Amino acid sequence: MSYSGKTIKTWLDSQGIYHLEFNNTLQSSNVFNKQTLAELKQAYENLSQTTNVKALLMQSGKDHFVLGADITEFMDYFSYPPEKLTSWLTETNQLFSQFEDLPYPTACAINGFAFGGGFEICLTTDFRLMTAKAKVGLLETKLGIIPGWGGTVRLSRLTSADNAIEWVTSGKQYSAKQAFQVGAVDGVIENDQLISSAEQLLLRAVESSVDWTERRQRKTSALTLNQTEATMAFQTSKAYVAGLAGKNYPAPVKAVDVIAQGANLKRDDALKIETQAFVECAQTKTAESLVRVFLGDQFLKKKSKNYSQKSERINRAAVLGAGIMGGGISYQSASRGIAVTMKDISDSALELGMNEAISLLSKQVARGKINQEQIEKVIAQIHPTLNYGDFKDVNFVVEAVVENEKIKKQVLKEVEEQTSEKSFLASNTSTISITQLAKDLKRPERFCGMHFFNPVHRMPLVEIIRGEKTSEETIAAGVSYALSMGKTPIVVNDCAGFLVNRVLFPYFFGFVSLIDDGVDFRRIDKVMEKFGWPMGPAYLLDVVGIDTGFHAAEIMANAFSDRMQMADHSILHAMYQQKRFGQKNKVGFYSYEKDRKGKLKKVYKEEVESLIQKVVKNKVEVSDEQIVERMMFPMIFECIRCLEDKIVESAIEVDMGLLLGLGFPPFRAGALKYSDDIGLPQLLERSLQYEKLGNMYRAPQMLKDMVQNNQKFY
Repeated sequence: MSYSGKTIKTWLDSQGIYHLEFNNTLQSSNVFNKQTLAELKQAYENLSQTTNVKALLMQSGKDHFVLGADITEFMDYFSYPPEKLTSWLTETNQLFSQFEDLPYPTACAINGFAFGGGFEICLTTDFRLMTAKAKVGLLETKLGIIPGWGGTVRLSRLTSADNAIEWVTSGKQYSAKQAFQVGAVDGVIENDQLISSAEQLLLRAVESSVDWTERRQRKTSALTLNQTEATMAFQTSKAYVAGLAGKNYPAPVKAVDVIAQGANLKRDDALKIETQAFVECAQTKTAESLVRVFLGDQFLKKKSKNYSQKSERINRAAVLGAGIMGGGISYQSASRGIAVTMKDISDSALELGMNEAISLLSKQVARGKINQEQIEKVIAQIHPTLNYGDFKDVNFVVEAVVENEKIKKQVLKEVEEQTSEKSFLASNTSTISITQLAKDLKRPERFCGMHFFNPVHRMPLVEIIRGEKTSEETIAAGVSYALSMGKTPIVVNDCAGFLVNRVLFPYFFGFVSLIDDGVDFRRIDKVMEKFGWPMGPAYLLDVVGIDTGFHAAEIMANAFSDRMQMADHSILHAMYQQKRFGQKNKVGFYSYEKDRKGKLKKVYKEEVESLIQKVVKNKVEVSDEQIVERMMFPMIFECIRCLEDKIVESAIEVDMGLLLGLGFPPFRAGALKYSDDIGLPQLLERSLQYEKLGNMYRAPQMLKDMVQNNQKFY
């Protein structure tokens, strides 16, 4: 008997092999949603009524296997009462186990990505074959949960507890070679031979020349571990994972507990342990936030794809300025196969830009990511030049000279004369108005902002800024170029600081205000790091560069003079005047020394205190909670004003900008999601005590309206 649904179809071939093919005809991807799970159950019922079946082969009709559970559909389950969520997980686990318990050999042909639940269904079969380009993994801890359909149980019995702990807690994707090395799959096969090889393997198992029953027994039995050694190993693993994950991310530690508790149990009892732990993780704030981040990422990808479809691919670019940023942008383009002309006004500047690219490539070689041949291929894509000779052929030019409006205008006007009328121009600026920069251009409609973050190769975000006259075609080209460089673009409207820096500087001004009131900068750093930021504000200013921060603060103060004016003699003024610029000259709030690996480490030295005491204006007792509020409320309010001013279209884009551009703590999912979690009425009420500190702490009208109308951002 055959079965044909919208997402799954089955058939029995002449060899007695029952094929179960995942092929979602309703959308582009195979995922486990309600429809697929219902059809998987129907397929099993059909299979159980089919005679003359000798073996089962799971396969895919798409260029991937199954990408996992449809989180957009299943996230509602996370808010179910525990018993209802438990029931749903148990029902799915029983279905998976029914396939695992079939009275004949089973195999899976993994032709592409198989993640989360998609890999868990693969683990139910006796054999797994995989193409070289496919990838597998249990990614659930990235969402604040653990595998819920048997991943911890089956993988630990196939690969050993140690390997399963590494795979589950890291949430990483693994290559075919890595999967084969640990025993997660049984062979790596050429793509065009995958199905035939799986069929041959099954027929050998049917003939008993390959023992499939031993494999089945191993997966459904307890792990054979020395109890004392196992306890010590699990405790060591748990401590290590806890150190990596941190207390705000409980799922990886919970996964170790699950594998440990289920080790000496048979499959069905171990699955009960996994189910209980999944329910506990799924109903945490961390899971809710990380799922929100995942959905935000999907939202940005969809929006960017819509933009990029309106533009041809950028295949030849140019970068003006060969400094750290220019060199980084050139490297990023070349590493993604986009030929780039890098121009500057001196050989020494070009050498600096090329050295930046070579340095980044050398680090990849040291980590085993690429080889010398690949380095040469990337470097060949970068063409350093002192003149505009090659610019007629470029699709897209990024100006990345010094952050000075007058100089940028001059350079942009110059390059416009040297490029085709069909070329697009962009300025890599962090604060300067795109509308202002376009004033002297003949083709302002073909000009936009393109704000890369430093270091370019690591920071995923690029702000694409729409000036007053920027065309949609230009925005589409900017988005397309950012995507082709492997970046995540967010389109924003023009204003000083755009989105990310506009909301960052109120946060810095909150820090300056706390220093004015005599609060120790080291304490502020510790409190905000405990809040979840990767580094505190003093350390962040040192990394950004206090001179850079000082000049940007002046621009923001001029643009938003009603609320972003600093006191005449703030700590930023004092640091700037004393040339304490941070890491770039080894002294800022902290001093910087190289460790044994040559990396800069921060060191506190009392010499900075005499400078700080000169700017302290008050001695105010503040609690840790008040430090957080005085730092975060100005940022939150500016985020809301960005929505009010239509700088971006949605709360998701605001929050994703903070996550990708500033490292906002993912377990809080962004400033506006954090506001929802506080409760907007509570946020408004608590802000009243700080209004005396200035207009930065005065709630925007939009917040007041939302409270009155009982609204939330999400």
